[in-house]
Amino acid sequence: MSQPNAPVSGSPVAQTTGARLVVDALLTHGVERVFCVPGESFLAVLDSLHDETERIQTIVCRHEAAAANMAEAVGKLTGTPGVAIVTRGPGATHASIGVHTAFQDSTPMILLIGQCAREHLEREAFQEIDYRRMFGQMAKWVAQIDDPKRIPEYLSHAFHTATSGRPGPVVLSLPEDVLSDACDAVAGAPAYQRVAASPSAAQIGKLRELLEGAQRPMVIAGGSGWTSAACADFQRFVENWQLPVGLAFRFQDTLDNEHPNYAGDVGLGINPALAKRIRDADLLLAIGPRLGEATTNGYTLLDIPKTKQTLVHVHQGAEELGRVYAADLPIVSGMPELASMLAALKPASGELAWTGATDEAHRAYLEWRKPRQIPGDVQMGEVIQQLRAHLPDDAILTNGAGNYATWLHRHFSYRHYRSQLAPTSGAMGYGVPAAIAAKSLYPQRAVVALAGDGCFMMAAQELATAMQYDLHVLFIVVNNAHFGTIRMHQERHYPGRVHGTGLTNPDFAAFARSFGAHGETVERTEDFLPALQRAMAAQSAAVIEIRMLQEASTPGATLEQIREQGRKMRGES
Repeated sequence: MSQPNAPVSGSPVAQTTGARLVVDALLTHGVERVFCVPGESFLAVLDSLHDETERIQTIVCRHEAAAANMAEAVGKLTGTPGVAIVTRGPGATHASIGVHTAFQDSTPMILLIGQCAREHLEREAFQEIDYRRMFGQMAKWVAQIDDPKRIPEYLSHAFHTATSGRPGPVVLSLPEDVLSDACDAVAGAPAYQRVAASPSAAQIGKLRELLEGAQRPMVIAGGSGWTSAACADFQRFVENWQLPVGLAFRFQDTLDNEHPNYAGDVGLGINPALAKRIRDADLLLAIGPRLGEATTNGYTLLDIPKTKQTLVHVHQGAEELGRVYAADLPIVSGMPELASMLAALKPASGELAWTGATDEAHRAYLEWRKPRQIPGDVQMGEVIQQLRAHLPDDAILTNGAGNYATWLHRHFSYRHYRSQLAPTSGAMGYGVPAAIAAKSLYPQRAVVALAGDGCFMMAAQELATAMQYDLHVLFIVVNNAHFGTIRMHQERHYPGRVHGTGLTNPDFAAFARSFGAHGETVERTEDFLPALQRAMAAQSAAVIEIRMLQEASTPGATLEQIREQGRKMRGES
């Protein structure tokens, strides 16, 4: 049993262990839960966590990728670093997907890795990897702690780094002897403080000047670092200036989608009318997003490096400004800091030049989200609208990657900040663990994971985690028996040459019941709502399998239509 600051017999100096210092640091920095798959390399940390079960919940997962994705989801939901602990070698490589997602999504996260004992390093010891080299390009900071007395220092730096500027993941390698050996007790650092820049008065003045001179302004908002208060301030700003707002890829919860200023999501499968509105704008305010590949339609929506629109680009990280697009007014700022200043910025009296454009943009969005007929007995657009109608406004929706998600993006209306959890990195297998993490944080909120059959099976074992911790998540599995997105691209580039994209699946409802969860199968649109109501009433996790035709590829195109596009691209008749 580990004892903090317990004196060792015969020694006048208070003694502890590195593992105890790690746990003390987690407590200092406000960590309430950690996600892990146990490993012998960090047994000492597990032992120290045993003494703190009232203050830190240890959630044991069935795969390290899930543990890392859960930590990333906590970072997304709270803005504070989620923490995962994994063992060396295979454990760390499995967890790397969560680190990569956190990096591309600008999510604060800390991954702790148990490492080989110091005396065994550089010998290609059992499961040895140099994590500074492995994670060097997918984390904000990677380090190995070789002196237990420096653990409080390293953990303090980790939390500050993960949350300051552009948020992101930090990886710390912990040799097992550093964790288990007795060492002198050392004073811990104070709790971390988020560090963020603010706009200058001159920048806000320039922004006002640009707005007052604009004829067709447009806003793209999103990215990480927002808070509920910042979203409310941002809403006041766009209301004051009557600005149409598009929300960046997978940040659709930054503004209530029913708000009259909302023009739609700026991501994969963008509404052509919205894309045209952005292209035709004379002033573009990009507030928060990186303007990455998905948000810019493969870097085709905006000219590079100088946009034809006057561009104001606000981002938390100075290194991101000017990286692809040379803004006319680049501003380094945290979102709360910027939004509070924007809320106080009001136009002069008189009618704005673009009066009426915002209403037009919102009407175009409402028309775009209406369900379109697709092949088969299940109309996914109608299913998503039923889901929206029967969930509370603060329900959390998660998803991974796949064509199935396009129905969610297009037809679901996000009403509440931090109700959308999805990877901008396009990682499959994310939605299931993210939903479990969300439910562990907010047990009173409805949590729904939407997954394709391929996406679900990458993390299906975590049903056991949901059942173990009595987390009543609803998992909706859209089953079309193939990797739909890849099949779509395959038909477009190699029409009629289907290979390597088909899947054989279990009966997902029976699979759910084998874990003790509730299971339902839906094969017609009219069967979905009764199944949803039964699943939500179940006193356990639940799975609804929706069986769809492969031909129903996306809301806008069938497989045959995509195949025909491919033939035309190849000059085939």
